[in-house]
Amino acid sequence: MNARVLVVDDDAGIRTVVREALRREGYAVELAATLDEADAAARRAPPDLVVTDVALPDGDALDELPRLRGVGNAPVIVLSARNTLTTAVRATERGAFEYLPKPFDLAELGRAAAAALASTAPAPAAAEKVEELPLVGRSPAMQDVYRTVARVVPSDLTVLLLGESGTGKELVARAIHDHGARRAAPFVAVNMAAIPRELIESELFGHERGAFTGAHARAAGRFAQAMGGTLFLDEIGDMPAQAQTRLLRVLQSGEFTPVGSARPVRADVRVIAATHQDLPALIGAGAFREDLYYRLNVVPVRLPALRRRREDLPELVAHFLDRAAGEGLPRKRVSPAALDALRAHDWPGNVRELENLVRRLCVLGRDPVIGAEAVAAALAGEGGSIAAPSLDGMEEAIDAHLSALLAGAPPPDLYEHMLARLEAPLLRRTLEHVGGNQLRAAALLGINRNTLRKKLLERGVLTRPGRG
Repeated sequence: MNARVLVVDDDAGIRTVVREALRREGYAVELAATLDEADAAARRAPPDLVVTDVALPDGDALDELPRLRGVGNAPVIVLSARNTLTTAVRATERGAFEYLPKPFDLAELGRAAAAALASTAPAPAAAEKVEELPLVGRSPAMQDVYRTVARVVPSDLTVLLLGESGTGKELVARAIHDHGARRAAPFVAVNMAAIPRELIESELFGHERGAFTGAHARAAGRFAQAMGGTLFLDEIGDMPAQAQTRLLRVLQSGEFTPVGSARPVRADVRVIAATHQDLPALIGAGAFREDLYYRLNVVPVRLPALRRRREDLPELVAHFLDRAAGEGLPRKRVSPAALDALRAHDWPGNVRELENLVRRLCVLGRDPVIGAEAVAAALAGEGGSIAAPSLDGMEEAIDAHLSALLAGAPPPDLYEHMLARLEAPLLRRTLEHVGGNQLRAAALLGINRNTLRKKLLERGVLTRPGRG
């Protein structure tokens, strides 16, 4: 008998496309546009598989998975235009078999449907409100990250985060911890590159009193501090050889021994490691243990560089502007030209560089609108010039002036009124800038010299024609 697939989506076009794709795979397909319609369909004929959108007119499908599954507890494939890590995590926590962000590939949907029908559907987890996660972006590269993270959150597997500096590896580590079973226990982060090499073992495993010169008291290491929770080992590629050997033993045995002690301690800790370095290259150079690499690389998650996901820039900028405003910095917005300037940059420092740039622009810029000129100056390192008013800010000031005029008693010659107040200071300041040379002023303004002289007289900048 052909498998029965219930497709639930309020978009008729998507329902039709999915129905035809699944029919070509040999499935019998029934359609529903709402939760109530899906519930009625599942009661009439329990589905073998459910393919559903999240946001439906009468509710959130993830909160109603038991209704959608029917009496047979059918596996569920979730489709969603809410392409965030939160959605992926919620789908996984509620027992969805697969999460596919919209727009999705029909061939991928077909593979997911075949795999779901061949499996035993997982029991739905208890519904729980998931707070917004600190990862921003809806690009395909970030969707891959979200899906992988969502799958490892419920497990206790070791994760290796790979990517350039500034891509948000610690944010991902915290997200895995905060939404996993160890969320109530500590999250402890340690940067291998920031600890003197001779102190790394003591820092990680602790030490007994008198274990070495200067050890005047017993001290707990990071493994002990993270007990029951998560230990995040950042810049793992900088770990010295001896510490690598001891870390390997911990991962193999599940126990660690403080420096100077003979009594092992059970390591009830989930380990997440991260590096911006090429670990296989370090292995080839004899600087990193191959067996440790395989112990750490159980689930690799590669974070994309910002230049590989430029489509996320508007959302990231808006996020950082909101964060800056929430911290008491001036509320700003960016012009389209400024966003274009940001997209053109290669971002060697990735998301961290972008956040610092946005914060600097909020602090130093006087205009409520961040323009392309300010962005260019900041990216060039010309911090002092960021405070110069931008053309976007001038437009906003003019708009505010006009609003005030129109709200009161505007002059009958409003056009000439505004034009005169713009042209007069423009002509005067430009002429001052070039030392009174009308030929240079005309060239700077992009008009011919005769037109300039006429306007100088009309606006009262000059009382008689001058020589350029």
